[in-house]
Amino acid sequence: MEHRFWNPAPKPGAIPGPIPHGGDLGGLRQAFPDAPEPWLDLSTGINPVPYPVPPVEASAWTRLPAAAEVEALRAAAASAYGAPDATHVALAPGTQILIETLPRLVAPTRVAVVGPTYAEHEAAWVRAGHAVTQVDGIAAIGDAAVVVLVDPNNPDGRTHPLSERLALAETLRARGGLLIADEAFADLEPVASLCPHVLRPDAAPGLVVLRSFGKTYGLAGLRLGFAIAEPGTADRIGTALGPWAVSGPALAIGRAALSDTAWRAETAQARAADAARLDRLIARGGGTLVGGTSLFRTADFSDGPGLYRRLAEAGIAVRRFPERLERLRFGLPAGKAAWCRLSRVLK
Repeated sequence: MEHRFWNPAPKPGAIPGPIPHGGDLGGLRQAFPDAPEPWLDLSTGINPVPYPVPPVEASAWTRLPAAAEVEALRAAAASAYGAPDATHVALAPGTQILIETLPRLVAPTRVAVVGPTYAEHEAAWVRAGHAVTQVDGIAAIGDAAVVVLVDPNNPDGRTHPLSERLALAETLRARGGLLIADEAFADLEPVASLCPHVLRPDAAPGLVVLRSFGKTYGLAGLRLGFAIAEPGTADRIGTALGPWAVSGPALAIGRAALSDTAWRAETAQARAADAARLDRLIARGGGTLVGGTSLFRTADFSDGPGLYRRLAEAGIAVRRFPERLERLRFGLPAGKAAWCRLSRVLK
């Protein structure tokens, strides 16, 4: 599990303390002022080949979003993710705000986070006053009323068969509990989603599925995410986020992208090929693959800290794990020059 503290002003040559997220190169630039610019940021799991943003109507920037636009995106998301219909979809300005919001909608209880995984899940439930335990598998959840399961997992790409995830959801539903299934990295993977299984408006809410837009479509700055749940729960999440939670431009771009099934299919093939190429580079660099998804790869190296430093000196940012110093996570390079730059260091 990654620590959540970092040093905003590291001394030159000193590796900055761990940060909770990728994508912020400020500390690395201060620590390695002689590194070549521009930096190659491989510290995130974001598609390096973004969706081509379509033209957005000028008025989308100057007026509040209309209810019809909100409903259109909900319908597009339901279709893209396999949800029963738009009533099962809550829109949010990024999945992170959903991770922050859900713990506040549940009375303090026992929470199990299947990990190690994305650190913000545990942190958000702790901040909301819940008793949180990290467990190493579904079988170890004990009597937890809420379980958080990231599948595919970040950072190792671990997945569970659909039957196991459905059984877990039903177990929690029967005890009046809740499964939070974070499928942020599922879009491009050959895995079965839980989204089609939030089907019971007459039952106690027992399943919420989180889906991320920015990672798959390479548009993280748009800030768009989705919660898929039974209609009552989806409405409760939407009410907690308030009106106009998603901007007009995000509604328009999100609808266009989610409706473009051909782009998503082509992208899944292309990024899988990139991931395989990255695996070969990692192996040549002496790394032992731990796992990952089509958008990131995680590996262990005999000299993880040394390699991290050499990469930083070359202006390349990757993710490191302070409790597993041998472990590094690589996002996908974009373009020939970026691939060659990474290859030179790993060789």
